[in-house]
Amino acid sequence: MHHHLILRVVTKMLVAPIILFALYVQFHGDFSPGGGFQAGVIMAVGFILYGIVFGLEKVQAVMPAWLAHKMMALGVLIYAGTGVVALFLGYDFLDYGSFSPDHPSHGQHWGIFAVEFGVLVTVTGVMISIYYAFASRRPAISDEEW
Repeated sequence: MHHHLILRVVTKMLVAPIILFALYVQFHGDFSPGGGFQAGVIMAVGFILYGIVFGLEKVQAVMPAWLAHKMMALGVLIYAGTGVVALFLGYDFLDYGSFSPDHPSHGQHWGIFAVEFGVLVTVTGVMISIYYAFASRRPAISDEEW
């Protein structure tokens, strides 16, 4: 890819806005369409695009495979932990009103934000791990044999 200068420059310019847009979708998800799943896929696209253009080794220097695997588990723990906190506060599992008993609507906002953040982390980790799994495979037949 060293001879594709324009593609490399444009990719470097696009990765930051892609991740920024993913954060916008995440934070604006409880007011409009969007949320954790969509934001997670968009955020993973930034890393995948970088990997396609610059190579698997370069993107794994930025996001190692072990970190993507840890993200999958961390997101599930954030999601489930939100429900467990509600249980410890004496409410039902994932009853977001427990986070602000004086103003249940504020608790709803914070609870759904925590759950959606957990989904964002998990989906980003899963999508990046899927890309790593496919990108690291070696072809069974070399190009010369084709």
